[in-house]
Amino acid sequence: MRLLAIVLIIVGIVALAVPTITITTTERAVDAGFFSIDVKKPHTIFLNPYVGFAAVAAGIAMLFASRRTDAA
Repeated sequence: MRLLAIVLIIVGIVALAVPTITITTTERAVDAGFFSIDVKKPHTIFLNPYVGFAAVAAGIAMLFASRRTDAA
C-alpha cells in the first residue's frame, strides 16, 4: 500500500509539471505498389491539473493511512 501511495504522488507531481503530452504516430496514406506515402500525425493528451491534485492528495492520504495501520 505504501508503494502505491508513492507511485500516486509521483504521477500526480508529473501531471502537474507536464500539462500536455504529445505522441506522434505514422500512418500509411497511399500504398500503390512500389509507391507509398507515410503521414506523421501528432496526438496531444491534455492533463487537467485537478487530476494531479487528486492523485497527490490520494497518495498522501494512503501514505498516512498505511503509517497508522503499521503503528497499531
